[in-house]
Amino acid sequence: MRALLSVYRKEGIVDLARELSALGYELVASGGTSSALAEAGISHLSVEEVTGSPEMLDGRVKTLHPRIHGGILADRSKPAHMADLERMGIETIDVVVCNLYPFAETPSIETIDVGGPSMIRAAAKNHASVAVVTDPSDYPALLDALRQGEVPLEFRRRLAAKAFDHLSAYDRLISDWLSGSEERLPERIGLRLEKARGLRYGENPHQMGALYFASNRSSWLQGLKQHSGMELSYLNLFDADAAWRLVHELTDSTRPAAVIVKHANPCGAAVSDAGISEAYRLAFEADPVSAFGGIVALNREVDAELAAELAANPKADVVIAPGYAEGVVEMLAAKRKNTRLIEAPSPEEAGLQVRSLGNAFLVQEPDRFLAEASGWKVVTKAVPTPEQMRDLAMAWKVCARTGSNAVVVVKDEMAVGIGAGQQNRLDSARIATTKAGARVLGSSGASDAFFPFPDAMLALAEAGVAAIISPGGSINDAKVIEAADEAGVAMVFTGERHFKH
Repeated sequence: MRALLSVYRKEGIVDLARELSALGYELVASGGTSSALAEAGISHLSVEEVTGSPEMLDGRVKTLHPRIHGGILADRSKPAHMADLERMGIETIDVVVCNLYPFAETPSIETIDVGGPSMIRAAAKNHASVAVVTDPSDYPALLDALRQGEVPLEFRRRLAAKAFDHLSAYDRLISDWLSGSEERLPERIGLRLEKARGLRYGENPHQMGALYFASNRSSWLQGLKQHSGMELSYLNLFDADAAWRLVHELTDSTRPAAVIVKHANPCGAAVSDAGISEAYRLAFEADPVSAFGGIVALNREVDAELAAELAANPKADVVIAPGYAEGVVEMLAAKRKNTRLIEAPSPEEAGLQVRSLGNAFLVQEPDRFLAEASGWKVVTKAVPTPEQMRDLAMAWKVCARTGSNAVVVVKDEMAVGIGAGQQNRLDSARIATTKAGARVLGSSGASDAFFPFPDAMLALAEAGVAAIISPGGSINDAKVIEAADEAGVAMVFTGERHFKH
């Protein structure tokens, strides 16, 4: 019995080799793996000793040889294959343990593995006779099976499937790298997802759900730490991502900000130089009813003062922050035992967005703010004050992350009214101003798309909104501007729409 060991990731390989040797396997090892076994005092043959050929081309050619691949690929059930091996003096290889150069970490021509994939593919193809292992986490299961006398065919088949999956992901990384990033929407998109964990269910209890990560992209969710509360659900994660990204978009890290999200839409948002507790208080006051069971995102550490506010208010399902002061987790966990307290790194820049339509997919670039405020155009006789421009900028950001049709009203850097997801813009305006109540007077409003008619703009103006921002671009822009002038409202066009479905 012979086992071939050729690994880049060497964790566990020495222990595996020692156990294989104890089970009676003759070991063959290549390059760095051979050095590791020699250092551990484990008897083995080098690949060069088996092939009779020295390593060449700076290691590019060492295992690509009939004495290696013949031993792996021979079909033991075919007498002609076994006769070929006997004629050539080649011994069968029954176990292949191999993993590949770290192309994902250091992509280059030199980290494109050739010999490794060839051995893995050969062993996986011949899994009827050969056990192939590409993942060190499978070493214990392999040894358990070998101690029973033989690796069951079903296990070898699973190992082979995992090996081909490993190769597929590796080749996709190389293909993407060679293709370059010039194409914003390439002809082919390789999307390999690896299951991180199962979830209790999906959007509803009758739907199964799980969290996956793209194998070649990082996510802030990989770095989150849950300190207390129930397991995070599908909708918790969906809403937490929306809240965490928005709170980081509202302001740079020098100013405290808070966002509350419910059903993927913000129901509260505020920025306050008075501190993170004040930012949270203002965000909560925007819509206390909707805040119940929502996601609270904060761009500052949760201190004792803020923790007391959180404990006094209706329950939040999730609180997400960059950190928690000493004793805060324990205090909040005692007061709100079901609230998930999450510590998280800043969100990464989003890549292409993929949405399924049955078995088809829509793909788009992430929605970014392209137009700078310096390029916005005041189109009315009235000009926004500096304070109104500040509030317009915040309203514009919140509106862009609210389901369309969306209208947002902001006063003193507090989102006082949010109208989300309506089939017409007039209803969104009415909802936003109704929620704002008396705070609407002198406020600034935003619409995620142009006003097709003056009605929604007038609904804002008549309620007391003093300045309005929208993309412009309607065939009725002139009528809308004329109506705004008559109402004495300042209006700004950005030239940039932000629908969100």
